[in-house]
Amino acid sequence: MARIVMKFGGTSMAGIERIRSVAARVKREVEAGNQVAVVVSAMAGETDRLVNFCREASPLYDPREYDAVVSSGEQVTSGLLAIALQAIGVPARSWLGWQLPIHTDDAHAKARIGAIDTAALDASLSAGEVAVIPGFQGVSAAARITTLGRGGSDTSAVAVAAAMQADRCDIYTDVDGVYTTDPRIVPRARKLAKVTYEEMLELASVGAKVLQTRSVGLAMKKQVRVQVLSSFTGEDAPMADTLPGTMIVGEEEITDVERQLITGIAHDKNEAKITLTAVPDKPGAVSSVFEPLAAANINVDMIIQNIAHKSAGGGNGGSASATDVTFTVPAADLARSIEALNQAREAIGFGELVHDTRVAKISVVGVGMRSHAGVASTMFSTLGARGINIQAISTSEIKVSVLIHEDETELAVRVLHTAYGLDAEDAG
Repeated sequence: MARIVMKFGGTSMAGIERIRSVAARVKREVEAGNQVAVVVSAMAGETDRLVNFCREASPLYDPREYDAVVSSGEQVTSGLLAIALQAIGVPARSWLGWQLPIHTDDAHAKARIGAIDTAALDASLSAGEVAVIPGFQGVSAAARITTLGRGGSDTSAVAVAAAMQADRCDIYTDVDGVYTTDPRIVPRARKLAKVTYEEMLELASVGAKVLQTRSVGLAMKKQVRVQVLSSFTGEDAPMADTLPGTMIVGEEEITDVERQLITGIAHDKNEAKITLTAVPDKPGAVSSVFEPLAAANINVDMIIQNIAHKSAGGGNGGSASATDVTFTVPAADLARSIEALNQAREAIGFGELVHDTRVAKISVVGVGMRSHAGVASTMFSTLGARGINIQAISTSEIKVSVLIHEDETELAVRVLHTAYGLDAEDAG
């Protein structure tokens, strides 16, 4: 008997017929003798609908009430799946985040899981019940409902799998695995049989929509075996442990034959660029820029500080040195970022705040970068040859990212996919 966590995304839960299809798939795992916990997302489009309600009510809404609203989507699908399972003879019950409970911190809309009490869950599984758990939510020490951020159901699934010591965590989605890039942009993209935790972590963090970044980081930390599968393979499809999805594994499981220089190319249009002009060029000035953003739980990605230049206002007829600081934040956090920076304007001492949402981040990722030179050079020369201007650059040990105009996103992805030899030979 194996313990398995099955996670189904919004497209898998989009309507009663699809929920019945999910129930049939879960029943097969139960009939195979496995103990099963299911983590579900809200119906496709439902979370966006709820988020829009919050924004219409107030652009600067209370994050605690936001969580109370947007977490309701998963409550609906967890209850409906439990009903569908019961209707086909499978004992099941739903468990809301506060009922297990799933303990989180109080960073509303971006909460992090601290611990999961599994006593009730273990008892339910041992009694032969399927536990249906709404993803994306937990409870804070103040007994307030919290949510984990968009895509948080993936993190919920991995956290539950780690807490109940599951043998496997199967993530069912609308794609049948992880590809070298988005196949809607590049039809010749190839599906990968295995991807390392580190590579998937980088791909997820720079725009790949298959898994949430935090879910991959948690899987790597807890060594949870994660498999990405399609939930649209039909009721007569093979069992999950024989389906040709993509396994997220440790680097030691990738053989030299399977290893390549670049694993994948990701893009992300959900970025906003902010430039602060005439920031005083003195110790502590840059820190004063990012402290209010950190206090507001806003993640900053690319950072560029220009060479200092002399400006008027140095006192005694002299001049002071100033610099421009450019960085990117998630587009959804732009309004809060501007508010936080303007409130700290006097302390920072900047001149103007200029923002731009018509940007996109393009990233190439691969563990092969550790032992091969020239990856960045290939990226820059390939984009330059097609007249694509690079606005910012950031790197890590296994990633190079650039910021470009959003209108050039698809062209950039296509030419880079070809430049790194990722095109499938047999694709049409």
